[in-house]
Amino acid sequence: MMESSLLGELVQKSAERTPQATALTYAGAHLNYAALQTQVEQFASALVHTGLARAERVGIYLEKCPQTVVASFGAAAAGCVFVPINPLLKPDQVAFILKDCNVRLLVTSAARFALLKDALRACTDLRHVVLTDAHAADEVAHTNSHLTVTPWSAWMQCAPGRAHRVIDTDMAAILYTSGSSGQPKGVVLSHRNMVAGAKSVASYLENSAHDTLLAALPLSFDAGFSQLTTAFHVGARVVLLNYLLPRDLLRTLEHEGVTGLTAVPPLYIQLAQFEWPRAIGAKLRYFANTGGRMPRETLSVLRAQVPRAKPFLMYGLTEAFRSTYLPPEEVDRRPDSIGKAIPNAEILVLREDGSACEPDEPGELVHRGALVGMGYWNDPAKTAERYKILPSDASAQASGLPLPEYAVFSGDTVRKDEEGFLYFIGRRDEMMKTSGYRVSPTEVEEVLYATKLVGECVAFGVEHPTLGHAIRVIATPAPQVGAIDADTLLGVCRQRMPTYMVPTSIDVVSAPLPRNPNGKLDRKLLSSQWMQAHAA
Repeated sequence: MMESSLLGELVQKSAERTPQATALTYAGAHLNYAALQTQVEQFASALVHTGLARAERVGIYLEKCPQTVVASFGAAAAGCVFVPINPLLKPDQVAFILKDCNVRLLVTSAARFALLKDALRACTDLRHVVLTDAHAADEVAHTNSHLTVTPWSAWMQCAPGRAHRVIDTDMAAILYTSGSSGQPKGVVLSHRNMVAGAKSVASYLENSAHDTLLAALPLSFDAGFSQLTTAFHVGARVVLLNYLLPRDLLRTLEHEGVTGLTAVPPLYIQLAQFEWPRAIGAKLRYFANTGGRMPRETLSVLRAQVPRAKPFLMYGLTEAFRSTYLPPEEVDRRPDSIGKAIPNAEILVLREDGSACEPDEPGELVHRGALVGMGYWNDPAKTAERYKILPSDASAQASGLPLPEYAVFSGDTVRKDEEGFLYFIGRRDEMMKTSGYRVSPTEVEEVLYATKLVGECVAFGVEHPTLGHAIRVIATPAPQVGAIDADTLLGVCRQRMPTYMVPTSIDVVSAPLPRNPNGKLDRKLLSSQWMQAHAA
């Protein structure tokens, strides 16, 4: 049987193998692979019938639901490019994305479309809107006269069969990252990128058709969408969940018999503060972390809650999907490691001159292989900063090859030990230099989490005339503690940290710390707010 090489073939091949197997579960309803494939084909045919050309962009601004999945895979199957937009974004942010990549057709709900109506007037490339609310098209059509508004039920009447020709190096998706500063950047991914990623992840997680994966992360987030591609590659089931209150998530894990959970550290920190039903541990085969280092204390609590589940600690970046993972059997020996390269990828640690670092020498993490993305949409300057030609002596490539190879230069500082295991040190743009020492925010945060006094915390550097950077921390008290004061935390820091690493100040707040659209603690926002509040 021929292997999948295009994104849409992940659904197609599973539908051919096991048509009656459940592909999606949403709000208690189930959709099997045969029905999902039919809907993907109908959506794809409707795009071509409507006149969308090859590689034109299809925006999807919805919560996690079956229509989101159908539109994503249907756009790719048609030869178009899907652009998943985080449902938490506000109208102006949505409009920026639609304008930035010239979205031609938007799939959304009537309620979201009503919120967007003013912002959409500036989206001159947008011509079509498909509303998932079957009854709502006539009610909102008059708000933007240049748009054709179609209800989902009518849109899906198109017979399957029509699509543009597509090969695996064609664009499949544009995923917008929150960005370290300024407007978000659109990372362009090919069919090859996404399918190779699905195969790689499924291989080391040992996914099979017997798995049930929980889609807890946004589908606009590469690790979130990966739950779909990984599951569809092996014919597994995906449960779509929109509400991330810890108790809701735990109930879903128990009720649906979830076998695989992937989440980010802030969510795991919250989940670790609750007692997990014992039934979860009977089914959960693994839990995987991405989007930052999981605190050791949190990892220990989770492993105690579900002792049979294997922990997978992973590192990735949208520009190359996923880069490393730490095998579960290594977690006890090296819990701070981000592991080694995932299958079908090579991870290099390079100096600024492009030469390879020695063992334990800090350098930049560089990712080469099939998962390296196509660059940032319509932004050659930022693309040139991250996607660079790999020095001929930096990889195993023969020097006589005439065509250069591009790799992703992550901007992350790591080190590789004698056995080849990688350790994250910090982002170059987040690293703090204080009293002549380079300090990663995660180093400071790790010590604070280990005290068990804080629920969430963020460290950042503020310019200081003599220190270089003064280290500031914003923290919330752990629920079991109730209240803490900054002096107590600073005293613990002095006991557990070298002098140069001790924060200059700690602000204790009661409210949960803000997150960016991908669910990570928003370090940039918190540092900006702190500096504004303390401006002279």
